[in-house]
Amino acid sequence: MGALMGERQQESGWVCLAVVAGAHGIRGALKLRCFTERPEDVVAYGPLFDDAGQPLPRLRVQRILPGGVIAEIAGLADRTAAERWRGKSFHVPRTSLPEPAADEFYYEDLQGLTALDVDGTPLGVIRRVDNYGAGDVIEIASDDGKVLTLPFDQRTVPEINLAAGHVIVAPPQEVGA
Repeated sequence: MGALMGERQQESGWVCLAVVAGAHGIRGALKLRCFTERPEDVVAYGPLFDDAGQPLPRLRVQRILPGGVIAEIAGLADRTAAERWRGKSFHVPRTSLPEPAADEFYYEDLQGLTALDVDGTPLGVIRRVDNYGAGDVIEIASDDGKVLTLPFDQRTVPEINLAAGHVIVAPPQEVGA
C-alpha cells in the first residue's frame, strides 16, 4: 500500500501540505508539521495558499526535521510575528500534485470511504488519516456517532479499494470493534 501524504480538503479542491506548529528562534522562523512524503517537498508544488484560498508569502525551507521543517516566510522578522501564525494551514490546489500511481493514493482519497470489517460488516466511514507522532492512524465514524481510531498499517487495513469506495479493516483483537 503506497500512501502519499497530504491532508484532505477535497470538497474545495485544496490539499493541506503543512500546519504551523509554532515559532522557531527569535528571527521569525516557523516550525511546520508537514504532510508531504518528504517534509522539504512542502515548497515543491508551487505557491502555497491559506485556508481561504489566498496566496501566502514565499516560503523558504531552512532545515529539515522529522515530520517537518523550519522555514522562513517573507515578512516575518521576529518571534512575536511568527507566533501569530501558529495553527495556520498551508494548502495547494489538488491539481498541483502529481497523480498517484496505480498502487498509490493520497490520504485524502480515503476520507468518506466505507470501512468494512473482514467479514463485510460495515464499521462506518473514514473521517481522516492522521499521524500524531507514533505512526499513522485511521479514524472511522459509525452511524451511531462512535469513533474508532486504529493503526493505519497493512495488518489493520489489508485492502484499499478506491474504485469500489471501501477499505477492509481487521481491527486488533483488543479493540473488539
